[in-house]
Amino acid sequence: MSQVDSILTRLLALHPKRIDLSLDRVERLLASLDHPERKLPPVIHIAGTNGKGSTIAFLRAILEAAGQRVHTYTSPHLVNFNERFRIGQAGEGRLVSDAELSAALEECERANAGLPITVFEMTTAAGFLMFSRHPADVLLLEVGLGGRLDATNVVDASLASIITPVSIDHTEFLGDTIEKIAAEKAGIIKAGSPVIVAAQSRDALAVIERQAARLKAPIKIAGENWTATEERGRLVYQDENGLLDLPAPKLYGRHQFENAGLAIAALRAIPQLKIPPSAFEAGMTKVDWPARLHRLGAGRLVDLTPPGSELWLDGGHNPDGGRAIAAALADLEERVSRPLVLIVGMLTTKDLAGFLDNFAGLARRLIAVPVPGAEKGLGPDVVAEAARALDIPAASRGNLDEALDAVRKLDLDPPPRILITGSLYLAGDVLRENGTPPQ
Repeated sequence: MSQVDSILTRLLALHPKRIDLSLDRVERLLASLDHPERKLPPVIHIAGTNGKGSTIAFLRAILEAAGQRVHTYTSPHLVNFNERFRIGQAGEGRLVSDAELSAALEECERANAGLPITVFEMTTAAGFLMFSRHPADVLLLEVGLGGRLDATNVVDASLASIITPVSIDHTEFLGDTIEKIAAEKAGIIKAGSPVIVAAQSRDALAVIERQAARLKAPIKIAGENWTATEERGRLVYQDENGLLDLPAPKLYGRHQFENAGLAIAALRAIPQLKIPPSAFEAGMTKVDWPARLHRLGAGRLVDLTPPGSELWLDGGHNPDGGRAIAAALADLEERVSRPLVLIVGMLTTKDLAGFLDNFAGLARRLIAVPVPGAEKGLGPDVVAEAARALDIPAASRGNLDEALDAVRKLDLDPPPRILITGSLYLAGDVLRENGTPPQ
C-alpha cells in the first residue's frame, strides 16, 4: 500500500456515517489551514451531471495552447488518486507526486485534529493547499457532487461558472426532480460572474436562469448565445463575437462537439484571458481525456480480443451518458459496420435499465461483469437479466479476462467492436489491467 493509500485509509475512519452535504466541516478545516482557498489562482468552476471532465479537458488544452499555466482538480480518478490534482506549469501541467500529495494530506490531517470529515472534503482542502503554493493563471475546479453544498463551493469568486447538461443522478443527495438537482448545480453561480450553460431541459434551464438573474450573473446559453456544430467533419463555433472554423475534437462522439463548444463559449466570455484563435484550434487536436469513448490501441486486454476487432472504453453510467455513447456508436456503425458487443459492469446506485435501453437494437450481445472493489456493485447476473428484458442477448462472466474470452468464442464476422462501459470504477480497472494508466 502506498503512503497516499495509507493516509486515505486512515481518513475513511473520520467519515461521517452518512454523507450530509455541508460546507461547515471543510470551512472549519480551511480556517485551521490559514484559508488556502483565498490564495488560489482565478477559478473557473464546473458543475453538471455529464460532460464535466471532458469540458475541463477542452478548457485545459486550449488554455495551455495559449501559454497559460493551468491547475486542475477533477474527480473521480481512474487508476491513481494523484490524477485528481494537476499542477500548472509552462507548457503542460503535471500530476502531483506521491510525496507532494502525502505531505498535503498529512498537513490537513493534523489541522483537522480527528474531527468528523469526509474524504472528499479533506482531499479538496489538500488540493487547495497545493494549488495555493504554486503560481498559475487559472484553476479549473470540478464539483464533486451537486454544487451548492459541495466542498469546492467555498471559493467566493470565479472567472466564470459552467453548468454542463443536468439530468437525474445522485437522487439520494440532490433531490428526485430535475428542478431540485438543477438548483443544487446552480449553487456555484457567483454574483456578477458569467455563467455558461450547456443545452438543458426546459425545467432545468428555468431554475438556472432564475439563480443567475438573482445574482446578476450574465448568462450565456447553448443554442441561444452560441452554437457549436459539426460541418464537413469540422467544428464550426459561432457567437456574437464571430465564427471559428476548427478541426474536429480529438475526443470522439457528437456530444464532444457540444462539450468543446461549452469550453470555447466559457473562455470567450472571459475577455481578460485573451485566447487567440490559434489556441482554440490547437486545443481541439491536443485534448485528452481517458475512458471517454477511448479506443485502446495496445495493451494486455487488447491482446485478448479477437484478431481484427476494436476495443473501446467509456465510463458512462447514467441514461443520458448512455444516450451519448449509443449515438456515437451508431455513427461509427454507419462508417464501418461491425457487430457491437458490450461488456458492462454497474453500481446499484445507477439506473441500470435506463442506461441499457439506449443500446437495444444496437448491441449484438452483452456480457456482464462485476465492478472490481466496488461495495455497491451489481451482480453480473442482475445486469444480464436486465439486458435480456430489453431483448439484448446477454451472459455473465466473473472478470474481464473471462468476458473477452467469451467474445472470442462468439466467432463473429466481421470482428466485433467491443465496448466496456457502465462505471468509471470499471473503466479504471480496465486501464490498470491493460497497462495504460492516465498520465
